[in-house]
Amino acid sequence: MTGLSGAGKSTLSIALQQQLSALKCRSSILDGDVLRTGLCRDLGFSKADRIENIRRVAEVAKLLNQAGVVVIAALIAPYEEQRALARHIIGIDNFVEAYISTSLEECERRDPKGLYVKARSGEIAEFTGVSSPYEVPLSPGVSLDTGVLGIDDCVQQLMAALHF
Repeated sequence: MTGLSGAGKSTLSIALQQQLSALKCRSSILDGDVLRTGLCRDLGFSKADRIENIRRVAEVAKLLNQAGVVVIAALIAPYEEQRALARHIIGIDNFVEAYISTSLEECERRDPKGLYVKARSGEIAEFTGVSSPYEVPLSPGVSLDTGVLGIDDCVQQLMAALHF
């Protein structure tokens, strides 16, 4: 899942994992915020660091896939180059790009961590959507606007995209 901070990636990941679990499907969530406290804690938010972040996450996802686990990766991944790298590492047959297309205005309205306020005041540099670009996916497997769709509808569309 890719999209702006506050778009609903983490919320949808948890709901999707619950649905997969109900079907006895092994799954794991790789959440960008969580990974940056461990596996990727040495990385900043420069373009090069963002690419390395995605590379690491894709390598972990590939290993989990090989063990029969459905991986739900919830990352901003603002650059097409990053997402293409992940698709290449994981393999096109095991990769579904889900664009959480919630508008910047809605993400700022939610601002669950107060990050947009800090970015707008200059406290956070290179913040995606404010002072750093977000390249909208050109042809995602599924596009979901959580400002319009409810969680259940989004999960239903994600399950369809995963062919469940």
